[in-house]
Amino acid sequence: MIRFQACGEELQHLVNVMTVNETYFFREDYQFDALVKGILPEIARTKRPGDPIRIWSLPCSTGEEPYSIAIYILDRWRQCDEYDIEILASDIDSRVLNDARQGIYNERAIHRLSAEERTRFFVHLGPDRFQIREEIRGSIEFSLMNIADPPQMSRFRNIDLIFCRNLLIYFDDVSRRQAVETMYECLVPGGLICLGHSESMSRMSSLFRPRKFADTIVYQKPTHGE
Repeated sequence: MIRFQACGEELQHLVNVMTVNETYFFREDYQFDALVKGILPEIARTKRPGDPIRIWSLPCSTGEEPYSIAIYILDRWRQCDEYDIEILASDIDSRVLNDARQGIYNERAIHRLSAEERTRFFVHLGPDRFQIREEIRGSIEFSLMNIADPPQMSRFRNIDLIFCRNLLIYFDDVSRRQAVETMYECLVPGGLICLGHSESMSRMSSLFRPRKFADTIVYQKPTHGE
C-alpha cells in the first residue's frame, strides 16, 4: 500500500513500479454509457449554453480513458456543441503522459471500437499502429500530477466529474481517505466521481452520496444546503 508520507521522486517511483498501466479504449463502457445518457444531461441542467463542463481523468495512464470520454461525447451526446467541454487528464508518470499525448495505439487497445469509429477518430499509420486524430489529441489537457500532493491537486477546481478508476486500491486506508477528501475539494457542489467497478466510496469516506445512472453507481458531492 502507498502512504502519503512518501513524496516526490520516491512516490513517483513507487507508483510507476506498482501501477498497472495496461488498458484499452471503452474499458468498463457501461460507465461511458451512463455518462452520455444520464450524467451529462444532469450536469447540463445546472449550466447555461456555452458554460464549461469540466471532466477530469485521474490517472489517465496512456490516454485511453480521456480519449474514450471524448469519443463517447462527440459520437453519442447530442448536446455536446452547446457547452464548452473541457477534458483534463493527469498522471504521476511522465512516461505514460508522453505516450498519451502522442496517442498511438495498437490493435488490442482499440479492439472494442467499430470500424466506423476507427475511421472517424483514428489515422491508420501502418501495421498495428493507429493514432488518435490531431483535433481530439489537441482537445485534451494533459498534466503531470501527484494525487498524494494536496498543493498540486489544489490547482484543479470547479470540476464537474472525476473519473478515478482503479487507482485508490493502491493506497492504504488513511491515504485513500485523504485522497478522496482532496478530490472532494476539487469538485463543484453536486459534482460526481466515477470509481472502478470493484471500488466503493462507502469504504473510504462519508462525504459523498451514491447515485445510480443506468448500470453504474457514481458518488456525488452534496449541493449547498444538503
